[in-house]
Amino acid sequence: MSQTGGELDLTTSRTKWSKSIIIRRILWGICWTLFFRPSPKLFFYGWRNMLLRLFGAKVGAKVKIHNSVKVLYPWELEIGEGSWIGWDVDVYNYARVKIGRMSVVSQYSYLCTGTHDFEDPTFPLTYQPITIGDQAWVAAKCFVAPGVTIGDGTIIASASVVTKDMPEWQICAGNPCKPIKPRPSIRSN
Repeated sequence: MSQTGGELDLTTSRTKWSKSIIIRRILWGICWTLFFRPSPKLFFYGWRNMLLRLFGAKVGAKVKIHNSVKVLYPWELEIGEGSWIGWDVDVYNYARVKIGRMSVVSQYSYLCTGTHDFEDPTFPLTYQPITIGDQAWVAAKCFVAPGVTIGDGTIIASASVVTKDMPEWQICAGNPCKPIKPRPSIRSN
């Protein structure tokens, strides 16, 4: 990136992607548009899971993902057995997003692994993984920030903004999200 006259030349992308990544993103975009998104909402979970697996996602048995879910990089997605991702969830995963078994990410939630380094004048993209534990529930319209781990059994209340790790078996809420009280244990084997 060159500087002329004291100003940054921002005519090119500040993040350099390999040709392989660019091609994979294009192919996944075509697949999502033609085959994933138009699939019927109900009963086609296996079809959508298969498409995600074809692009490198690790998807457990009996996972239900709605057709309006957006996944940036399927190869950076891991979902445990029996989990559910609701409609219009956005999985913005430049880094790994791992969702444990028997967990729920409810409608309109945003799992965001990417941000920008605001201390660098070129504002480059940075990213960190997100982990959601087993038997956790991220309720509707939540935002989960890069680098966050949500513990096993934890409930994140609707419209919460999760910018820090949340402990296991807690009910958490707010902006910023924080633990409110213990969640009664319903641990399954």
